[in-house]
Amino acid sequence: MYKSITLIILFLISLGNAQTNITGQVLNSKNQPIIGANVYLEGTYDGATTDKAGRFNFSSEEGAIQTLIISFLSFETKTITDNVSKFKNLQIRLREDVESLNAVIISAGTFEANDNSKVSVLNALDVVTTASALGDFVGALHTLPGTSNVAEDGRLFVRGGSADETQIFIDGIRVFTPFSPSTSNTPTRGRYSPFLFDGITFSTGGYSAEYGQALSSVLLLNTIDEPNQEKTDIGIMSLGASFGNTQKWEKTSLSFKASYVNLSPYLSVFKDKNDWKTPFIVAQGETVFRQKLNQGIFKFYAAFDATKLELNQEDINYDEAINFKLNNHNFYINTSYKGSLGNSWSILSGVSYTYAKDKIGGEFQRIEDTENSAHLKLKLKKRFSSRLKLSFGVEQFITDFKENFTEDFINETYGFNNNITAGFTEGDILFSKKLALKIGLRADYSAIFKTIDVAPRAAFAYKSSKNGQFSLAYGSFYQNPNISILKFEDALKAQKTSHYILNYQYVDNGKIFRAEAYRKDYDNLVKFDTDLEQYNSNFSSTGNGYAQGVDLFWRDNTSIKAIDYWVSYSYLDTERNYRNFETSAQPNYATNHNLSVVGKYWIDKWKSQVGLSYSFSSGRPYTNPNTNSYLGEQTKSFNSLSLNWSYLIDQQKILYISVDNVLGFKNINGYQYADTPNLNGHFDRRALTPAADQFFFVGFFWTISKDGNENQLDNL
Repeated sequence: MYKSITLIILFLISLGNAQTNITGQVLNSKNQPIIGANVYLEGTYDGATTDKAGRFNFSSEEGAIQTLIISFLSFETKTITDNVSKFKNLQIRLREDVESLNAVIISAGTFEANDNSKVSVLNALDVVTTASALGDFVGALHTLPGTSNVAEDGRLFVRGGSADETQIFIDGIRVFTPFSPSTSNTPTRGRYSPFLFDGITFSTGGYSAEYGQALSSVLLLNTIDEPNQEKTDIGIMSLGASFGNTQKWEKTSLSFKASYVNLSPYLSVFKDKNDWKTPFIVAQGETVFRQKLNQGIFKFYAAFDATKLELNQEDINYDEAINFKLNNHNFYINTSYKGSLGNSWSILSGVSYTYAKDKIGGEFQRIEDTENSAHLKLKLKKRFSSRLKLSFGVEQFITDFKENFTEDFINETYGFNNNITAGFTEGDILFSKKLALKIGLRADYSAIFKTIDVAPRAAFAYKSSKNGQFSLAYGSFYQNPNISILKFEDALKAQKTSHYILNYQYVDNGKIFRAEAYRKDYDNLVKFDTDLEQYNSNFSSTGNGYAQGVDLFWRDNTSIKAIDYWVSYSYLDTERNYRNFETSAQPNYATNHNLSVVGKYWIDKWKSQVGLSYSFSSGRPYTNPNTNSYLGEQTKSFNSLSLNWSYLIDQQKILYISVDNVLGFKNINGYQYADTPNLNGHFDRRALTPAADQFFFVGFFWTISKDGNENQLDNL
């Protein structure tokens, strides 16, 4: 009796501990076996790795419903939940992990300058180690293909577009007045210190539907999320001085920088061609506050600067020089939040506000401009999987501009109010590690024109080899006319471009090669019938144009020990019939050929970095009234060679010296002709040349920090 009961119990136990064989094969999308894949039951030690044929076979005592997990490096992990008895002779196919480092990326029209991106054409430090840049992030971008060299202006002229066609964003939020004011024939500079940014994306076309009101280009600046330590930075320069400090707590940090520039001491030694009464005096300050939250980060950025200058400017139509003076105050704030909402949702929101006031005094007139502008933005993003992401958002641009104009007994007020409401959506689809698609749609409603402009955009990328890939991009882009036009006339249309881009990119072991061909078609450009935009001009939106060309870029920082260099070349063919043009012609800011060569060499024995930057541009068009050809002649070619030297005095003290146009090339930016002919019926002219053929800079930079290894060679 007892023996029978014991046998029954042992039989039931044996049933409960019955072994189940789990078998199958793991293949890739091409039906090739995956060797070494991990296959196991979740929450157990039961599992195996696949053999040369991709097969697995193991036993388990687990019963009922179980989850089988199959994983392998660079492939998406797969899970199967079912009754364990059904895990026999499985045929499992793993898909490639499209987010791996060697996956395709959409590169058409986009240059990354970011240490964290998969492929960086430049890194963030290149912004201030380029000899010709003189510490200005825009100056460094002038060494990239797609830009035209307009030396007397200093802003970004991209692929046949004027400087107004490039928009700048900080942490995704618009900057309305990104450049410091200047006088004619003296290049402006970006207002904001590159030391507060750790990433730059420069798009020369075909950019995301997220960004609007830009016909040619967008420049995205991202502030540092978290500084690595507390420190104090001190700078003493031939042009002034700077002081910065960073404080860091557990989840909070605060950085600020203040600087003062006064050209008077410099000009007393190195005189230029201007008759200065008050040389440039600029006081600047900026700060970034960062607060880490449970699911994101909040940033507050603020910048203020005040500029004043006065000089007498030569004019061929007057015997005496014309007096010009300017006072400018600019204030900018930017708040943004970026974080996770859970369930694969993320959010980006922000607000920016700009207050800008200019007081301009001339020989015959006085102008006072006041601008109040704001940008509000909300963007949501859903990650459905590593292969599909969807984003959408809304934003509002607000501009209130007023101008008081005084000349003799005339006192007039001009201005406008404009609200632009926009919505956008965009999907990122990664079909595989070799194939990606970005498709988007943007709509802008302009209250001043009472019209809706719809802009479709798409980009496609195909990885043709281990290191090479092709990209295509297409898009429509709209932008309202600028302030100088809207203050006089609002019965116009938004200006439009269409971009077509073909890109090839090759990346291998510190080397990168890019080749890009593009075509841009312009429509609804503003035309008027006077020399300049003015109150009695007849305006219309009947202008048009095109720009097409090829951009080439090569960078190598590994082939030659201690040497890093890049070369860029652009060919541009463009014509426009806009503004007061008599016919279609190449604008006077556009150059057919642009070449840049940048090199950096670290000399360990001297504890120094030596850099050079060479720029070449073909001549720019101008109109000679002594001929019948409109914009039919060209200036001589532009040449400039700049050198810099950074010397490490000790681990945290740097001496920096740079010379712009060291060979003293006599460049000509254009010509000014007399309004009336002389006695011989000939129009006299004067050459428009840089105020100084060369520029010298000397600076001493000292970093004080707990980590004695940190030095400002990282900041030069």
